[in-house]
Amino acid sequence: MLTIAVTGATGAQGGATAHALLDRGHHVRALTRFPDSPAAEQLRALGAEIRRADFDDRASLDAALAGADSLFAVTTPFDTDTTVEVRHGENLVEAAVAAHLGHLVFTSVAHADRDTGVPHYESKFAIERRLSASGVPWTVIAPAAFMDNYATGWTLDGLREQTFSWPMPAEQPLTLISATDIGAFAALALDRRAEFAGRRIDIAADELTPAQIAATLAAAIDAPIAHREVPLAYVRSRSTDLAAMFEYFSTVGLDVDVAGLRRDYPEIAWHSFADWASAQDWPALLAATPAAH
Repeated sequence: MLTIAVTGATGAQGGATAHALLDRGHHVRALTRFPDSPAAEQLRALGAEIRRADFDDRASLDAALAGADSLFAVTTPFDTDTTVEVRHGENLVEAAVAAHLGHLVFTSVAHADRDTGVPHYESKFAIERRLSASGVPWTVIAPAAFMDNYATGWTLDGLREQTFSWPMPAEQPLTLISATDIGAFAALALDRRAEFAGRRIDIAADELTPAQIAATLAAAIDAPIAHREVPLAYVRSRSTDLAAMFEYFSTVGLDVDVAGLRRDYPEIAWHSFADWASAQDWPALLAATPAAH
């Protein structure tokens, strides 16, 4: 049994990783800025140790990592900006070095190492470079587009009007993965550090076009859903970062070797988009108060 610290433990990726590690019998040290939150309490009830940690508070990181064997690290620019994300990632890496960790698994994003020009891809890759130079044994897992985003935000707002609003052409393929599979793959890498150390792996479980996504959502919701291509100019007026990402999706494309992953790692469930969509509580989601924009 390893003691594994998990950042973002009350979020989607960190939470999925924490659950997968607990299922594997590891001692999970769940790091969060909000140790009294309902999500933290749920993890505590499952046997996780809850520690307060703030990426801008190096002392809290040092205390949280003391005595740990490994770390799962996730960062985000969306509550801050990419400059802050890079600083947070570097703080985590430096704390991992000081703690003499045996393994750090960082979750980045597929294609971040391909000079995409997408700001939050570039910030992830800056952290990857810092990690690879740190001397800490590392693994980078790089998820494709998140299935879980299709049940939130503007997508959910559109589904209430029987429209799948997405800033991509109807027939452009996109690779996808669920948070559950990200967590399972992270746990596998942490479990088998000798096999995964020093590797960067793009991960996805399915590939569909927006037209196919709309049809899959229609089947899961049991209502007609039509794809509507949102103009990139509209996205750009809200976020230049997201507009750059969708332009990359629509031109270069986000290819990942889904068949190879399923072949090489059969112990991962690799949920298809249909699997994920059919597992959602669409009546409750669609009845919830729409998000403010």
